[in-house]
Amino acid sequence: MKYIVEFFEYWFMFPVSILIAAIATASGIGGSVFFSPIFIIILGIHPFTAIGAAIITEVFGFGSGMYGYIRARLVDYALAKNLLYFAIPAGILGALISGFVPDLWLEITFAIGILFVGWQIYLSYRKDKKRVLFGNKIIAEDFESKLTDRQGNIYLYTICAPKLARFFSLIGGMFYGMISVGLAELQEYQLIVKCRLPTRVAVATAIFLVAITALTASIVRVLFYVQSTDFESLELISQIVIFTAPGVLIGGQVGPLLQQKIQPDLMKLFISVLLVGVGGFMIINLMIF
Repeated sequence: MKYIVEFFEYWFMFPVSILIAAIATASGIGGSVFFSPIFIIILGIHPFTAIGAAIITEVFGFGSGMYGYIRARLVDYALAKNLLYFAIPAGILGALISGFVPDLWLEITFAIGILFVGWQIYLSYRKDKKRVLFGNKIIAEDFESKLTDRQGNIYLYTICAPKLARFFSLIGGMFYGMISVGLAELQEYQLIVKCRLPTRVAVATAIFLVAITALTASIVRVLFYVQSTDFESLELISQIVIFTAPGVLIGGQVGPLLQQKIQPDLMKLFISVLLVGVGGFMIINLMIF
């Protein structure tokens, strides 16, 4: 009876995971932005273990979302491949050094970063509204990339500042390996705000990028637990993931469908409000505790 009770201790994370994964894969924001604070603050799990659980959970969630966007033909594979060369090794390095960096410093730095990115995306949303109001148009001939999705929609865009995109992949990948957040959010800023990519293409490509990086970072963390014989943490993670994994698999399929129903400008506004809210919550929580 005791083992049955322990097995179902985190059952409530199943419906919570569906909701989080749907929001994450629809917006391109890493689900760990929500999972990590829940595991650390609400469940009271040690940050290093909580981050490991969040990354492993995100492998399933973003893997599911990635499949949905691949089917929708919205992933820019050339761009993703270019960024993965920097994100994967940085994610592995971040996972390796995560145990040596003070948690408080990382949380404060990233909370400020989330607020900054959220505000920049909101300013981009305001600029889009002004362009609509004053009837400004962008000439299609100026675009260098073309992508046609499964429904026949054509997206024309240009990948700007490639060096900055690689730098964000490097920094974002390292932060992702350390605290399970950073890569998706920085790429959202680069692709949506700086390059003004179509929101659906930017989100799909960012999810593809994070899904692959999350897989490599999670493998490194599992090997760390095994090497250090920290089987208690592995058991705790498995108790959580057994409910979060099926939840995010479901939510990961809902997200791409949800995004088709939402206008790109509204999605941009939603992303900005979400990031500002999460960043503000993290800072307030750090100030209180």
